Amino acid sequence: MISRRLVEMANGTNALLVVQVCMSLVLTGLIIAQMFTLSVIIDAAFMQGVGLGALTGPLWTLGALIIARAIAVQVHHSSSASRAIRIKMRLRQQLFDHWTRVGPALIQQERTGELAATYFDGLDKIELVFSRYLPRLINVAVIPLIIAICVLSVDVMSGLILLATAPLIPLFMWLIGSMAQKRTDKQWLALSRMSAHFLDTVQGMTTLKLFGRSRHQEKEIERASRRYRLTTMSVLKVAFLSALVLELAASLSTAIVAVQIGVRLVEGHILFQPGLFVLLLAPEFYLPFRQLGAEHHAAMEGRTAAERYLALLDQPTLRTPAGRPAKPPPAPFDIRIEGLSFTYPNRDQPALCDINAWLHAGEITALVGPSGAGKSTLFQLLAGQLDPSAGRISLGDVPLAEIDRQAWRRLIAIVPQRATLFAGTMRDNIALARPEASDEEVIAAATAASAHAFIRRLPNGYDTVVGEQAWRLSGGERQRIALARAFLKDAPVLLLDEPTANLDPDTEESMARAFERLARGRLTLVIAHRLRTVYRAHHILLLDQGRLVEEGSHAELSREQGRYARLIGGAA
Repeated sequence: MISRRLVEMANGTNALLVVQVCMSLVLTGLIIAQMFTLSVIIDAAFMQGVGLGALTGPLWTLGALIIARAIAVQVHHSSSASRAIRIKMRLRQQLFDHWTRVGPALIQQERTGELAATYFDGLDKIELVFSRYLPRLINVAVIPLIIAICVLSVDVMSGLILLATAPLIPLFMWLIGSMAQKRTDKQWLALSRMSAHFLDTVQGMTTLKLFGRSRHQEKEIERASRRYRLTTMSVLKVAFLSALVLELAASLSTAIVAVQIGVRLVEGHILFQPGLFVLLLAPEFYLPFRQLGAEHHAAMEGRTAAERYLALLDQPTLRTPAGRPAKPPPAPFDIRIEGLSFTYPNRDQPALCDINAWLHAGEITALVGPSGAGKSTLFQLLAGQLDPSAGRISLGDVPLAEIDRQAWRRLIAIVPQRATLFAGTMRDNIALARPEASDEEVIAAATAASAHAFIRRLPNGYDTVVGEQAWRLSGGERQRIALARAFLKDAPVLLLDEPTANLDPDTEESMARAFERLARGRLTLVIAHRLRTVYRAHHILLLDQGRLVEEGSHAELSREQGRYARLIGGAA
């Protein structure tokens, strides 16, 4: 019911696994000793007429065995829970580390709500497999076998009945489970889609309100919730049916043992104490099977979640340097692009094809071109968020592929078109670029980005707490926070995705002046959508359908009356 890969990932918790196996063995011994002592007490009291005073010792022994069994069960459960929690934390850390290696460019192709459902709900379901299902599986492998051997040594016929009826319960479990697995898969798919749709709706609530579509989305969420409820109820029906069948099989098997012992006892073919001992052991023999059947539903959910988890873990990651990573060259340095090509997974048409260009230190290079020309792809390749399909990017004479990715990211500052802010104070959001920065450095960066004035007007200044995405701030204010991060990081390479887009003229002009201050003396690449940005650039790269079709300064490209001149003329 669980992938071998996940079991292999749990190898670091083998000590707790050994504890579980040992507790199963101890528990089996205590069960046998408890039932034997109980049968001896009952036989002595009711068949032999022994008084209470003579039974004081066996009764104390029985009480001690009951307490010891309870302690063994608790230790078994505690070790199972501890192991499951450690495994879940390890799997969660592995998935998070994997996503950092995949990079934001490729992980954005997944829906955030579905990823969150796997990261939290999915791993919680996998935890249940390790905390409840697998311990029951260990008990099934240990307890019934030892009890069967014990019963065979006392009464062969009863032992043979136990061995003959034991496979019926796993058989019924498998038959019903195979029918329920498809429904469980549908349930998980419905949950993932509902989570993704709900998160997308909440994040886009402002836009939905503006266009009067919030009521429509309310109905969509209601329909998704209804589908999930119906799917869940169909799974629970099968789960309850399986519990009924397994309980019935265990009860009938125990009844068969009880009937044949009663008949043989009446006919004098078996003594009372051994017969009672076997009869008391019969329910304990079937108990692990019944407990396993009760957790079978959790195992099916865990299996479905594990398949999705492993699918995410199999996503291709960014390549790491072979051998020891090279050190980035000291700034300032030029960036050389040679024969650069890139094709997205599951696509035939390349996004970039054979790009050759130079980006010079101290200059602003503008990327222009129509939508879908490959500007964002080239931007992400330079940011180290994607690996080239062919060609290479070099920092001076050092290939970017040979440099540690974290070291390269420390050398670049990225200002996106729409800044991402997180729940926290304004100071925390700016210091994200350099967490160890002092308050004075944060204020200086905000001042350089023309953000200090509006931050001071907030209720608590730099200690004002903003929610996720900071909806109370305007677009221009959020962009100033992004620029303040770049000022604070003070990196030699600056990558900007037209940070002045979608702003009013006054805010755009203020941002443009801050951008000029930030870009001074740095190697700067900017995706340009506005004419003002193009005019400020020292060098322009014109992309069209993934190819570099023209390059040069604004004056040079305008004189040639080529594609750039027509593009700029259309924009004007």
